[in-house]
Amino acid sequence: MPHPAPTPRRSPPLFAGISDQEWLALLPYLLHRSPQGRPLKELRSRMEGIFHIAASHAPWRELPERFGHPGTVARHFRRLTHAGLWQRLLEALAEAGPRHPLQGLRTVICRACRRALRIAGPSLMLLARRLGLRQALPGPPWLLPDPDLSETCARAFRHLARPGAPPGALAASLPSLRRLARNAAGRRRIPRCVRLGWA
Repeated sequence: MPHPAPTPRRSPPLFAGISDQEWLALLPYLLHRSPQGRPLKELRSRMEGIFHIAASHAPWRELPERFGHPGTVARHFRRLTHAGLWQRLLEALAEAGPRHPLQGLRTVICRACRRALRIAGPSLMLLARRLGLRQALPGPPWLLPDPDLSETCARAFRHLARPGAPPGALAASLPSLRRLARNAAGRRRIPRCVRLGWA
């Protein structure tokens, strides 16, 4: 009996665009001027370009022309990341109700945060963890570094090593502390297929 044909892999849905309501909700968080102080006329198309790339996992060079020059949009993304936009948007998503217009952009905001991690560093990942926005993490939480767990390990070690602690308590707890420390450090390398498949 022949084997059934494998089902084709589904690619992530491309970004459909920002609605007028979503744009009005997003606008207060954005930078409205260039570094030289000029107002940005093409701000909406730049943001749509950023979200398009975030949704598709494509490199910047594959950005369609309708969103503007890929280099310009990529520079704008880096500038927004350095200005802390993604942290502010994650906090706004965590506070916004389920019917708030920003919730319509939740998926692409979280995917853009994943892309911003290389620039923003671990503080953005820690914020996403603390807010419970798992979509903004670049992979499954159990494979990623956990700074909160690291601090828990350090506190436990200090508690067990303090003067007056029961004799042998530290030695008995070392295997568990080592396991916790390994989990807190996360995997050194997460396969690309896991990162891209993480929803």
